[in-house]
Amino acid sequence: MTTASADTARADPGTLAFVESPVQLLNVLEWAHTAARAGEPAALTVVVLAPHDPMTRGQLRRMAELARDEGHTVRWENARGGTAAPLRTIGGLAPLLRRARRIVLGDPFSRYVQLLLGLARARDLVVVDDGTATMEFIGQLARGERLVRWHRHGSGRGPRDLLFAPFAGAARRRLTPGPDGARRRRTVALFSSMPVQAPDGMAVTANDFAWTRGRFGPPRLTRTADIVGTSLVETGVVDLDRYLAAVDRLARTHGATRYFAHRRERAGKLHRLATETGLEVVRPDLPLELIARRGPVGRLILSFPSTVVHTLPLALQGTGVQVAVCDIDPAWLTAHASPRAQGFLDGVTGTAPDVRRLPEAGAPPACEGESDRT
Repeated sequence: MTTASADTARADPGTLAFVESPVQLLNVLEWAHTAARAGEPAALTVVVLAPHDPMTRGQLRRMAELARDEGHTVRWENARGGTAAPLRTIGGLAPLLRRARRIVLGDPFSRYVQLLLGLARARDLVVVDDGTATMEFIGQLARGERLVRWHRHGSGRGPRDLLFAPFAGAARRRLTPGPDGARRRRTVALFSSMPVQAPDGMAVTANDFAWTRGRFGPPRLTRTADIVGTSLVETGVVDLDRYLAAVDRLARTHGATRYFAHRRERAGKLHRLATETGLEVVRPDLPLELIARRGPVGRLILSFPSTVVHTLPLALQGTGVQVAVCDIDPAWLTAHASPRAQGFLDGVTGTAPDVRRLPEAGAPPACEGESDRT
């Protein structure tokens, strides 16, 4: 595939979507499916701003195949392939940015997306879920704060942040719904499966994963449990040893046999996990919502606070699969974790309506850690 490849014969310049992760692309497909049911144009142009991570790139390529199967145009951009890549990418996308009437984006925190948004003329903006980060985005937007990822530690005002501040500020203003008199000139909408209270003037459409349920499954259920991995260790939030011990307790208590790795989990960590817990580590080639829907999948899915505690119950609706969540003990947090980390993770779990909380009263303390930090 070339640096910028697209099926231009089917390109729809009216709607342009920017994605950087497989989950974002999945939610763009869900949005397009919902829009088509409402009578909107069915096809759109998806621009993949490919990251370096090979696991993410692999899942993105698989998702791009599904998007093309649905009739969408996919343009793959090696946007981070060297110092000249950003200028080459922006130059190549300039004609599409000028023509697009609507922009769909998956990561409002992305500097790349913020920069491209500043160059776009589109009057209509749609934000689709980038997992639980959507909850933080909406909260910061409502409070008028700078857009900063929840797990970042410190002020976030280093030299690069200060240099990029004008673009970030412009993007935040573009993403803030206008007053009543300005709504006819520009709109900002949200397509989400997250429990958010959007600011006044922002239209919200619920993502019920109708495309996923119609395209895959129902799955065959196994007799054992599955554990969903998280990248909280990789982002510096949770201590590695505490995390591995918690996974081991979960597996032994609930009879889990498989561990579905997050695409960002490091190979060394996963090797230790498999050795110390005996779990079969599975590297999914698609987002977990599609993997679980396709099956086979355990009758019980165990997760730490993450996007899947909100999305899997929707994707697996009517299958009999139960999703259970293990809270993060404060003792597991590292010294480098953001002060906001515990509150954010508690909010992820506390707002999930269709999951079982662990541990239950009288149940083995599968998710409890020691009370003191070491």
